[in-house]
Amino acid sequence: MVIDYAGFTPLASLIGGAMIGLSALLLMAVNGRVMGVSGILGGIIRPAKNGGQQDGQSDISWRVLFLIGAIIGPFIVWYIQGEPIALTPVASGWMLPIAGFFVGIGTAIGAGCTSGHGICGLARLSLRSLAAVASFMVSAIIVVYIIRHVVA
Repeated sequence: MVIDYAGFTPLASLIGGAMIGLSALLLMAVNGRVMGVSGILGGIIRPAKNGGQQDGQSDISWRVLFLIGAIIGPFIVWYIQGEPIALTPVASGWMLPIAGFFVGIGTAIGAGCTSGHGICGLARLSLRSLAAVASFMVSAIIVVYIIRHVVA
């Protein structure tokens, strides 16, 4: 098996990881919220009855801004680089909606997503998040093996 390291970008990866960590820290410091993307999106789709905050104020605005930033971020990088970001789709055709469905189920069962448990939960030394991340990783390894070596 030949491994292609042409797409290896340690500096960009380090900067991106640091920006994600800083974003998670700022959201926790400013809003007291964990940066779990499924929870942020879920709060837009199904807002809490009391507005999502202790004081009854709506928390939709920061959630929408977070989502807008996640959507326009790649376009900003594209503008700065002068070329589109190279993408390698991991699923296509019928596998994409099925994969999305299972990710949604896992997010609901696990009471959070990879960003909430993996970035914020592990940083807070949460045993629940450690168990969730271990489950994510084992499941991912099994699914990749099945897709690449059994189904293909």
